[in-house]
Amino acid sequence: MPGPKYITDIRKVTQIPAKERERLAEVARRFAFRACEYYLSLIDWDDPADPLRRIAIPDTAELEEWGSLDASEESAYTVLPGMEHKYDQTALLLVSNLCAGYCRYCFRKRLFMKSGEEVVRDITGDVAYIAQHPEITNVLLSGGDPLFLSTPRLDALIRQVREIDHVRIVRIGTKIPAYNPYRILDDPALLDLVRRYSTPEKRIYVVTQFNHPRELTGVAAEALDLLHQAGAVLANQTPLLRGINDDPQVLADLFRKLSWTGNATYYLFQCRPTLGNRHFAVPVEEGYRIFEQAKQHCSGLAKRSTYAMSHTTGKIAVVGLDEHHIYFKYHQAARREDIGRFMVFRRNPQAVWFDDYTQPIRTYGIAPHRASPMQPYP
Repeated sequence: MPGPKYITDIRKVTQIPAKERERLAEVARRFAFRACEYYLSLIDWDDPADPLRRIAIPDTAELEEWGSLDASEESAYTVLPGMEHKYDQTALLLVSNLCAGYCRYCFRKRLFMKSGEEVVRDITGDVAYIAQHPEITNVLLSGGDPLFLSTPRLDALIRQVREIDHVRIVRIGTKIPAYNPYRILDDPALLDLVRRYSTPEKRIYVVTQFNHPRELTGVAAEALDLLHQAGAVLANQTPLLRGINDDPQVLADLFRKLSWTGNATYYLFQCRPTLGNRHFAVPVEEGYRIFEQAKQHCSGLAKRSTYAMSHTTGKIAVVGLDEHHIYFKYHQAARREDIGRFMVFRRNPQAVWFDDYTQPIRTYGIAPHRASPMQPYP
């Protein structure tokens, strides 16, 4: 099986016909290309609509002028260079602007276009900020991909965060187990790092991104098992993507395989309206039906995902449809008073994002003076 050699020039992917490579090079000049030989070996090159090809290989549809580079307005919650504090309990650190592969649907493709201007190089200031905010119990390392960093660099980052007593969870957001599981299989020091910092009361969470069941190969499952044995808690999130996992059976297979490997389904995200992502977008209401149909084929352990939009204002869960209405609830929110807020809108079958709905017909909020914040207002 091919190992971790990386390719950054689409013209060197010889499985693609030469004329097509030249057309795709134009796309790659705008939205960078990177892939691993291992992942490229999983693609069925005889199928132009192969879902793994769609994940990793540029498409001229990306040149459509649709969406924005910061669709969830992360810049509004950036408190220090490379650090976001949107939700009370969680600080997010952008620690890398590189990945083992660049997902074509990436919602942070701006990081690869701006030479890592938003990525933190020295987290001293971030650690001081976190230490001064005892409400922060979770620190999420993201990017880019933190596991693309060297193990000594990752160790130094986690060690500094672990010195803050009120930080109970360190999350590592990564697609490495799907793109290049050999990063885990061939580096015992990485597993030693997990053993050292994932303790009974302060866990390391590895939040993976498997988008399609074919990514869960034997070596990927082995890598997940090693992380699990080292003490990591595993959870998976994926966007809902046209031509990749927008079939209920495919999505069900993904959820089931994740549960079999001990990787909890966490979020199914609505694809963000990011520049170049129009061809990946599934309308919200169609997405809800796909999600619910997929869950019909899953055990309870395999259907723990929340279908949500990571909106500017918070994570908005899609919780129901009837003949005329769609129902949303703030699963998480930038403003604490919005958490748990229930909203009813008139249906819009073409809507691909929360902003495509107009003013809600009704909202149901929280009454802190009458009940605890977790009890909805009657």
